[in-house]
Parts: sequence; C-alpha cells; structure tokens
Amino acid sequence: MAGMGMMQPQIILLKDGTDTSQGKPQLISNINACLAVVDTIRTTLGPRGMDKLIHDERGNTTISNDGATILKLLEIVHPAAKTLVDIARSQDEEVGDGTTTVTLLAGEFLRQAKPFVEEGVHPQLICRAFRAAARLAVEKVREVAISIEGKAEGEKRELLHKCAATTLSSKLVGGEKDFFARMVVDAVCSLDEDVPLNMIGIKKVPGGTMRDSFLVEGVAFKKTFSYAGFEQQPKSFEAPKILLLNIELELKSEKENAEVRLTDPSQYQSIVDAEWNIIYSKLDKCVQSGAKIVLSRLAIGDLATQYFADRDIFCAGRVADDDMQRVAKATGGAVQTTVNDLIPDVLGSCALFEERQVGNERYNLFTGCSNAKTATIVLRGGADQFIEEAERSLHDAIMIVRRAIKNAAVVPGGGAIDMEVSRHLRLHARTIAGKQQLFINAFARALEVIPRQLCDNAGFDSTDVLNKLRQKHALPSGEGQRFGVDVNSGGIVDTYASFVWEPIVVKVNAITAATEAACLVLSVDETVRNPRSESAQDGGMGGMGRGGGGMRGRGRGMRRR
Repeated sequence: MAGMGMMQPQIILLKDGTDTSQGKPQLISNINACLAVVDTIRTTLGPRGMDKLIHDERGNTTISNDGATILKLLEIVHPAAKTLVDIARSQDEEVGDGTTTVTLLAGEFLRQAKPFVEEGVHPQLICRAFRAAARLAVEKVREVAISIEGKAEGEKRELLHKCAATTLSSKLVGGEKDFFARMVVDAVCSLDEDVPLNMIGIKKVPGGTMRDSFLVEGVAFKKTFSYAGFEQQPKSFEAPKILLLNIELELKSEKENAEVRLTDPSQYQSIVDAEWNIIYSKLDKCVQSGAKIVLSRLAIGDLATQYFADRDIFCAGRVADDDMQRVAKATGGAVQTTVNDLIPDVLGSCALFEERQVGNERYNLFTGCSNAKTATIVLRGGADQFIEEAERSLHDAIMIVRRAIKNAAVVPGGGAIDMEVSRHLRLHARTIAGKQQLFINAFARALEVIPRQLCDNAGFDSTDVLNKLRQKHALPSGEGQRFGVDVNSGGIVDTYASFVWEPIVVKVNAITAATEAACLVLSVDETVRNPRSESAQDGGMGGMGRGGGGMRGRGRGMRRR
C-alpha cells in the first residue's frame, strides 16, 4: 500500500483517439507520400509526355497533362503531400507554366535528402544547405539568361512566338503549336502595357478542327437569349455607335405585397398607361442617343426587341459581365445605369459589327475597335474534353508571353539550364568542407531529373544522353552550356539555337518554390491527427472527466495509513 503513494496519475493532453506520430519514421513517411504524388505526374513532362484521364464521381472526364490541373483533380488528402499541390498552384498563378517541373524538382530534392535522414543527419542541416544551393542556382540562371530587351518590334514578336511554341509543344495542341503560338502572341500584344489577363476572352465552340480556331481583334460573344422580333433586326453595321446599359428594358410587375387602391375603375387604365409610358420613354431615349447597337447586362424584353427592330437597331440582353467589360474597354463606351442624359461621350464605337455563324452557334463580333485593348480567341475542336484542354494550354501560353514581355529574358530549355546549374553547383561544392558538400552535391544531382525525365518520356536511353550532356557542359570553353535534350533524335542539341526557350521567371520560380516545399516537408517531425468527435459535447465531457481526475489525484495525493 505504501507503494501506491508513489504512483503518478496519467496526464491527458489530447483528446481520446488522437493519433500522433513523430520522429524519423514520420519524416520518412511524409517523404514517401510526396514521392508517390510525384510519380503520378512524372510521365507528363515535356513534348513527349503522356496525358492523364481523370474521371470523378459526378461522371466528369478530364484529359490533361498540366501538372496543376491533375493535382487539383486528384483531391490529395495526405497533409504533407498537399504541399506539392500548393506549389503547383502557385506556379500556375504566378507564371502559368512549369507546374510539372516544380513538382518534379520538389520530389527529387526530397528523394535525394531521404538517405541522409535515414542515416541520422538533422533535417535542418539539409534545409540550410538546400537554401544556399537554391540561392546559387538562381544566381547562375540569371547569369546564363539572354535578354530580349530593346529589340525591334518584329524581332521581339518572333522571340515571344518561340517562347509560346516551347510551352505549347508539351500540350495536347502541340501538333499545331506554330498556329496557336502566333494567335497567342497577337492576342497578348493587342493589350495595353499592364497586359490584364481578363481582357483576353476564350470562347469554345465544339465542331470543326483546331485550324478553324480564329482570333478576333476586338470582342466576340455568343448570341444571347432573344425574343420574337430579334430576327428582324439588322445583323451587320459599319461604324455603329454602341450603347451599354445595366438596366432592364421590359415591363416590370409591381413588387410583392404592393397594393394600389382605386376609387374609380377608370383610374386602373391610367396606372396601366403609366407603366407603358415609362418603358416607351426609356426606349425613346435609347433611340434618340443615336446608338445602333444596345447591349444590356439585364433583360431586354419582347416589347423592346420589337421596338428596336422597327427602327433598325440591334439589341442584346443578359450579356455576361466579363464580355460587357471587354466591349466597354474595346469600344471606349461606358456602362450606364440610367437612360437619362445620354451624351455622345458615353457611347462606344467600332469599325464593324456583325453576327457570324460559328459551328452551331451564332456569335456577335465587334472588330476594328477604336481602343482595341482586348482580344477574343474562338476555339474549335472535336470533343469537349479536347477543347477544355486546348483552353488550359492556351492559358499557359498566354501567361508565359505576358511574363516574357514583363521580364524580357529567356534561358535555353530542354534541360540545358538544369544541367548547367547542376555543373556549377558540383564545382562549388568542392570548395566547401564538411557535410554541406554532400548536401549541395545532392541538390545538384536532383536538378538532373528534368533532362532525365525528358529522355524517359520520349523513350530514349537517359543514362547515355545525360553522359553526353555532362561531357558537353564540362567543356572549359563554356560552349556547351546551352546544350539540352533533343527529343526528336534522342541526342543532344543547342536548345537556344533550336529556339527551345523559356522565360527566366519560370525557372527561377520553379527552383525557389521547389526548395521551399522540400524544406517545409523536411522540417516537420510530428503529425497530430485529431479524431472527429461524435459530438462536441461528448468529446468535451470525456476530456474533462479524465483530465480533471488526473489533476485532482496529483494535487491532493494519497492518504497515508
């Protein structure tokens, strides 16, 4: 009994059923989870990469080889592996391309760090070395980059075209990369200096072939819902005035619970007449403004449609908000919330308006706009999934061209820059004493995953090609620093001379984000998973009961006998 006085009651910190795992096994488990995710999208890299078909529970099918899209649709639940999803999304939003590259690099950094962790090296030592290596890598990328600033307009467009073609070569539309690259460059160059992304519209029309896609240097949107009388309206104008509205042009019923009391039946007619007078007054003011095209975000009713048709005016109601903004930007008009005091300054104008049949749809096209700081790409294709993937591909290309305009420097692609940075880091590692040398060497080895995966995806012998690249990049004259993988012949080629270029911002962002993600995963040594309590009250009482008992025993002790 005397021994009982020495017993220490159990201290409960976490709720019943909480799962905690910590230490080296937990870190290895997190690394393995990330590597499993990387292996899923590994085969999508490069111009010979494969596509993934993802089928969800709602029956939607997506075919894509865009890293960010695939990772988003996989709905990964592992907490550490979600880090890779986040960096792929940030790369997509910040740069637009390189989402598979950044995920692959992060996974390879972790793969190279895993043996050190298993041997008992502290993760913080690895993180410190990786961050130092990333800093050196970014400096080397900037040193190798070739500026395209200050070139003539025609030459600059050609350079942008090469960047867009490099991005599109790995997509589903790679077979028509030159066709779409020119379209993307024309669209982006038609915007103003800020290059706002929302001023480029992409419309999808099933049917036809990819080559039937076209660029409208202005605005195009699908014919909106229309009433009787619409077909009597003119469908083509030269140099029309355009009125943009944000009001309803139809007879409006009274609001709910409205009550009108009449003392004389003849008063009823005056109320009806007042309603008609209000709508006719609005329509008269629209006609008197001199506008030949009336667009509204809200409904234009059957009465207004016929009224405008009788006066040779085109109208469209329920126009989407983003289309309305682009029309306003292109034509120089301003969206009005009233039809009173319409002055000429608020009306837009364009050289030509026409309604054109595209596939099974009818589209309203505004071209030759006075302030044409906007463009619309109309995409054609056979299957819906194909058009969806084409849209994602063009989005990546548009982002890359925007970035190339803002950061006018490019680096050779095809794994050339990765091999050059890897060589630079290996040489630097030899000047360092201690463990850091091993870790920086591991970082340099990880960078070689890009050219190796490009070879594997193209069906070539990656060991043979990498040996050739290492030999070429090791030349003291430095003439081999632009050599990368030639996915057409299975050899090596000067990728800069072959116009395989990518903007510097893609590579810098990829190395930085991948290093941050790898260091984040390496710095986690414990995972706590809270159970879902059946009810908050039960969970709370259970915890209080055990915790309270423990504290009481400890505070009062046991009575001695």
